[in-house]
Amino acid sequence: MYVVFLLIFGLPILTMEFSVGRASQRSIGRAFDELEPAGSHWHRYKWVGLLGNLLLMMFYTTVAGWMFAYFFKMAFGEFNGLSVDQTGAVFNNLLADPVQLAAWMIVVCVLGMLVCAMGVQNGVERVTKVMMSALFVILAVLCVRSVTLDNASAGLAFYLMPDFSRMFGDGIWSFGQAVYAAMGQSFFTLSLGIGAMAIFGSYLDKERRMFGEALSVGALDTLVAFMAGLVIFPACFSFGVDPGQGPSLVFVTLPNVFQQMWAGQLWGSLFFLFMGFAALSTIIAVFENILRISMDNWDWTRRKAVTVWLPSIIVLSLPCLLGFNVLSGIQPFGPGSMILDLEDFIVSNNLLPLGSLVYLLFCVSRRGWGWESFLAEANTGSGLKFPRGVRFYVTYVLPLIVLFI
Repeated sequence: MYVVFLLIFGLPILTMEFSVGRASQRSIGRAFDELEPAGSHWHRYKWVGLLGNLLLMMFYTTVAGWMFAYFFKMAFGEFNGLSVDQTGAVFNNLLADPVQLAAWMIVVCVLGMLVCAMGVQNGVERVTKVMMSALFVILAVLCVRSVTLDNASAGLAFYLMPDFSRMFGDGIWSFGQAVYAAMGQSFFTLSLGIGAMAIFGSYLDKERRMFGEALSVGALDTLVAFMAGLVIFPACFSFGVDPGQGPSLVFVTLPNVFQQMWAGQLWGSLFFLFMGFAALSTIIAVFENILRISMDNWDWTRRKAVTVWLPSIIVLSLPCLLGFNVLSGIQPFGPGSMILDLEDFIVSNNLLPLGSLVYLLFCVSRRGWGWESFLAEANTGSGLKFPRGVRFYVTYVLPLIVLFI
């Protein structure tokens, strides 16, 4: 279902974000100003976009910190000889320690801002190209090892065999929840709707068409997500770990997989290091957008923007990490929920899809940038063209689907 939503939502809107960024050569802070018709008010969305970027960083920086923490734990052999329960306890102890969480969150924020201080092309491209390639290789090795573990077949069946009875277990409500979750994930995985992808579009040249670029990004993103599932779920069933634990699965199951591998400590260290840089690449994109909004709107220098936003984002990230310990009594969605869940809900299930709707309407409406202007920009260069024949779908059908869901 996620792949379906990625195709019907993600790729068209990602193409639009790339195109808006490239046509204006601006962040979301000024992109609409540059492209909107005189007298319109599309530019007001930039403040919602800024809010979305900040909210995303309020919890994503903490999660990225977990990756770097685990790199050092794995490198120093903390998981050697531990049982499955003891491995889970390591993660729980990390969450219960606000000082340790804050330290790793600050490390992530400082690293992200340092890269942004060098600029996107000098900083982001150099850091991510080698790291992402290495991460892909390690994921491929882990896939082979995970699917050859004892009882891995049960995990593969759980992961790959659809169970439609569970999707409709409580009737239309269960189906609606599945659709809602798949839609939210399709927007979140590409950070659509808050300008994080438009900022990369602003740095793209005119040699390649935007639909081809969007298709490549979507395909690679889906492939990596699929490979991660091949690593995680067979290992869950092999080691008796509940597959419904959510994001913590990476930190509970994978250390056990590495213990079953030759040179597992080395493989594990490299995996969490490169995963940390994968998370950091998203953080850098959002940081860059925040910095460029400030530079475009208030004529700040890059140095001033970094100086202001670095401590601000660190402070804004504290509620999320304290929600696992000091503020654990705050449970916005009932027992077992936490502040991270609230922040994620606001971003993933509200701001991202609604922001995507703004981009969508801006690109197809004659009161916005307009269909012909969007199509001309998207199809400049070589590669796959954005199909003209989908105009009715993206103008009338797609906005209604987003609003209905």
